[in-house]
Amino acid sequence: MKNLITAALAATLLLGTSLSASALERGGTLTYGRYADSLFLDPVLNDANVDIWILSNLYDTLLLPTDDGKGVQPGLASEYKMSADNTSVILTLRDGIKFSDGSPITPADVAWSLKRASKKDNGIWGFMIESIDDVTTEGDKTVTIKLKHPDPAILAALTVFNTGIMPQKAFEASAGATEAEKAKSFGEHPVGSGAFVLKSWDRGSSLKLVRNEYYWGKGEDGKALPYLDGIDFELIPDDATRILKLNSGELDGAELIPYSRVAELKSAANLDMQLFPSTRVQYLTMNVRPQVGGKDNPLANPKVRQAMNYAINKPAIIQIVTHGVGTQQTSYMSTATPLHTGDKPLYPYDIAKAKALMKEAGFEKGFSTSILVLAGNQDQIGISTAVQQMWSQLGIKLDLQQVDNPTLTKQYRDGTFLMRNAAWTDDIADPSEITSYFVNSKTIEALHSGWKSEEADALFEASQKEMDPKKRAEQYAKMQEIYNSTGPTVPLFETPYPVALNKRVHGFLQIPLGNNIFAKTWKDK
Repeated sequence: MKNLITAALAATLLLGTSLSASALERGGTLTYGRYADSLFLDPVLNDANVDIWILSNLYDTLLLPTDDGKGVQPGLASEYKMSADNTSVILTLRDGIKFSDGSPITPADVAWSLKRASKKDNGIWGFMIESIDDVTTEGDKTVTIKLKHPDPAILAALTVFNTGIMPQKAFEASAGATEAEKAKSFGEHPVGSGAFVLKSWDRGSSLKLVRNEYYWGKGEDGKALPYLDGIDFELIPDDATRILKLNSGELDGAELIPYSRVAELKSAANLDMQLFPSTRVQYLTMNVRPQVGGKDNPLANPKVRQAMNYAINKPAIIQIVTHGVGTQQTSYMSTATPLHTGDKPLYPYDIAKAKALMKEAGFEKGFSTSILVLAGNQDQIGISTAVQQMWSQLGIKLDLQQVDNPTLTKQYRDGTFLMRNAAWTDDIADPSEITSYFVNSKTIEALHSGWKSEEADALFEASQKEMDPKKRAEQYAKMQEIYNSTGPTVPLFETPYPVALNKRVHGFLQIPLGNNIFAKTWKDK
């Protein structure tokens, strides 16, 4: 990775797509169908994709991920470099940058934002920037991030949503006595530096954004981005309804298209069915605590979990649910995630081995359990129905509990679920994020599952400071070995991002890290 990128190079990178300036049109509103509503629009105190993929349009970061999701490029900072001893990052802010309310973005705002994000126990994402020791400023453009120790992932971490730059005065003037109360108040009417601004939010129905008149980015026509006047996000949890509205022209685009509908939508004359490269993995999370809800929990037994993995015919599920689009996982992290290891599918289908493990575990006759399913989500229903049938061969009776997203999220965070459908997308071009979330028990108890490995915890802590690429790769290889064999998940498949757009829509991009980039999106009129 280069130590220094100039503003000239930044302009080349950030102008992005190769659209002809004469072809693009400005103005208009894009109507986009979402499967679930946002919850909390504060970049530090949240942990849900329904928030994250909106936050990247409201708040900018000092650095931005490249379109391929593998590197970094300038954002609010036009230049950046590491010190010779790798213990400091020196950044130069762009000229004339402003927040969406027109106030200037100052080095003091940057320092306050990063200190807030890195404050111990201030949001679960702090682990990505725990190496920050202090942030100092010089003049009206220079910011220096001083590190407690060399951090191999610090530049990539500065592209992640929780390091979004916020206005200190506006936040501190928000209603509330505590920081959490202020964050909630501020998140209702956020002031950011991204391409868009929140106009209105009818919870459970719609969220409307309008263009940020002070956004720093320039389009191919030399004028300020974004091209659109606004985006209307419509909440439509039911996949079939979302697609119906897309086909009728009521929606300009829709996310999370069921893979069973991809071929159909590819042939639709008015639609552009996209499969964007991703770091997305689909899995089931098991609660492995000895007791859940006052009852003994069979999922606490590692042999039971292994048996349930071996009893699932992954290729069959991939065909049933993704119609062949997905591929089997070879680790808990995607093959596109840096330092991924593994070249063979995890837990190949072996029903005889599964039955033998159940017998060894003392559950030869099976047991009853349940799984949370997002109501109306065809992929989750398809997955859960398939595993229900497959696990019946082990005597396991699986109850499918269809719930809305807030209910699912609450039971997950409270650790009161038994199993849940889940998908993960990296937010950073580094394996530290997914590994902290999945493996390191100190972050969120390994996906709120209660699973713990002291060896894996120690390896993760060491990897956060290891600057030798070979040694770090060895640490991650061992963590993958431990988790893949004893962890609390059922790894199913990895897939691209399925997004359907009206053919009048151009320039939309969902990068492998999940970010929905609307700044360069435009519509034919």
